[in-house]
Amino acid sequence: MDVLAGEVARFLDYLRVEKRYAPGTIVNYARELGLLQAHAQSLGLRHWRELRAEPLRSLVAREHRRGREPGSLHHLLSACRSFFRWLLREGVIAEDPALDVRAPKLRRKLPQVLDVDEAAALVEIPTDTPEAVQDRAMLELFYSSGLRLAELTGLAWRDVDLAQGLVRVLGKGSKTRVVPIGSKALEALRHLREQAGPADAAPVFTGRGGRPISPASVRKRLKGWAQAQGVWKRVYPHLLRHSFASHLLESSGDLRAVQELLGHADISTTQIYTHLDFQHLARVYDAAHPRAKRRKDSE
Repeated sequence: MDVLAGEVARFLDYLRVEKRYAPGTIVNYARELGLLQAHAQSLGLRHWRELRAEPLRSLVAREHRRGREPGSLHHLLSACRSFFRWLLREGVIAEDPALDVRAPKLRRKLPQVLDVDEAAALVEIPTDTPEAVQDRAMLELFYSSGLRLAELTGLAWRDVDLAQGLVRVLGKGSKTRVVPIGSKALEALRHLREQAGPADAAPVFTGRGGRPISPASVRKRLKGWAQAQGVWKRVYPHLLRHSFASHLLESSGDLRAVQELLGHADISTTQIYTHLDFQHLARVYDAAHPRAKRRKDSE
């Protein structure tokens, strides 16, 4: 193994062992740093201290020409920056080559959300089969507590406090947070617990052989129920998280609380939901304000 590949392997071990990153995150880092390593090798570099900003810019430009979107290029640069910060701490390099490298500007898209009626129609499914009982609890918990897909599929019954109405989830960066469970979700989870009667270590949502339900199965079940319930938007797990955040912010106005519930490290990530709220206010204004009506009539 050459020096370049050896340092990448050491960094990935650091993320896996010390930072305890999720396997999927490690795979993403390995893919991006594999591109960086191959690019450095194509330039004849033999050590990371030989890398400068210009070759890194050329890597970003090449990937952009190949069709990678700005958001994806930001992920590439983020992985490189994390790697270079680690190399600096380890004394492998003396300066960060990514310091002045920028990706193309992001065109930030507002996430789509369900309105309150659509969300209610989606989660209030009939519980006439054991599978539907589980699906009802799963949908209610998604919308009640704003969980990420990986957080939901990783839940065990020991993480759910039915008496207090709380759920403990393991979020990004192996950070734990405790989130309230809404009354409808709590009722659905109690029904599921009575049906399953599992041990505390058992997964809350199960797939084949009693193993934790797979992310693919959750997506498939969610899509099927959306069609069955007459919700014709493209429905996916993160849509329920977006809807949870938007509806909660709209009714409470408490951005900091929504940040805590979502588990966002930076409040700027949560602020996108304020734009969704303003969109709602604009629609109300255009529909109800006399001057808005006159403006629309005159157009």
